[in-house]
Amino acid sequence: MSEVKMRAAVIGCGRMGQVYAEAFSTYPDTELVAIAEVNEDRRRAVGERFGVRALYPDAEALLRDAVPDVASVVTPVKYIKDAVVACAQAGVKGVTAEKPIAGLLADADEMVDVCMKRDVVFGGGNLQRAMHEVQEAAGRIHAGEFGALRGASVHGFGGEISGGCCQHISVLRLFAGAEVEEVMAWGAHEEALAAETDEGLVLHGWFRMSSGIDCAVFGTPTPYGGVDVWTDDSMVRWNWAPPVVYRGFDPGGQRIKEQTAYESYEWSEFQYLTGSLRSFLAAVRGRGEPWITGHDLRQALEVSIAARQSVRGNSTPIRLPLEDRTLALFPRLYRWAGGDVSGRPQSVEEARGE
Repeated sequence: MSEVKMRAAVIGCGRMGQVYAEAFSTYPDTELVAIAEVNEDRRRAVGERFGVRALYPDAEALLRDAVPDVASVVTPVKYIKDAVVACAQAGVKGVTAEKPIAGLLADADEMVDVCMKRDVVFGGGNLQRAMHEVQEAAGRIHAGEFGALRGASVHGFGGEISGGCCQHISVLRLFAGAEVEEVMAWGAHEEALAAETDEGLVLHGWFRMSSGIDCAVFGTPTPYGGVDVWTDDSMVRWNWAPPVVYRGFDPGGQRIKEQTAYESYEWSEFQYLTGSLRSFLAAVRGRGEPWITGHDLRQALEVSIAARQSVRGNSTPIRLPLEDRTLALFPRLYRWAGGDVSGRPQSVEEARGE
């Protein structure tokens, strides 16, 4: 931690943006130097809370005044693309974006492409893929400790398949070490299927992975709600918590649960956001890759769009990558436009941390 502190900015300081602000203010190798927030009262309150005087109404105003080393975009989805592109074009070394990354697939492509062309590290947001324990379990899978993967399943692929199930897709891709290359799905709620948002969608089906394994997809939760992958005699189960590992079978044919001892980590008070931000900051310093990236978020959006398109086509198999990049799947209003618009505004007192 002897390195020069990275100057960090948070763009969008609603409830989640304030968690980012607290993290950057806590880590010993980062300094929160600027905040952009459209709501004037909240902007002033959050600035006072974290001792930041450089306060701006939007990313463009912030970047005209000074370019931080890193920036986290925690705006409603509607505004993510413009802020990420502006940061990359201004010379920010690394930028993160929250989930879901976009509504329009072409917007996700633009963000990934501009960051790649400008050699900007593009990190993802607060996803359980970046949980230390999930990364540790994935490392064991990829090291071959359990043998070759034979199959996978996703549980609870419904409700918000873009805004929420990006968690499932991101963990699945990590555990499988593969991309989803074909989707076939069927679903419920005709009204939800006809809409342009993902709210209320419940989809069932299967994903074919580029590694050759098939993944069964259950729209409603089974007794579990996450992702399973398995080998001949082992299974790793992520169910919105540190993964559970099963190895071998007892005489009755039941899987035997391993007593897994995961390593502790610093700044666990920020839960899996710490894994996301710490790996991102290391990548900006030239050490490794972020545990969740803009590319990962783009892939999650694309799989969700493909699943919805398959259902609309009477369970037509859909190959990925999608040829039509103008396809879109928008999240519900709270994610798309924020709490101030959707009827869930944050009080000034809450923004102050009171």
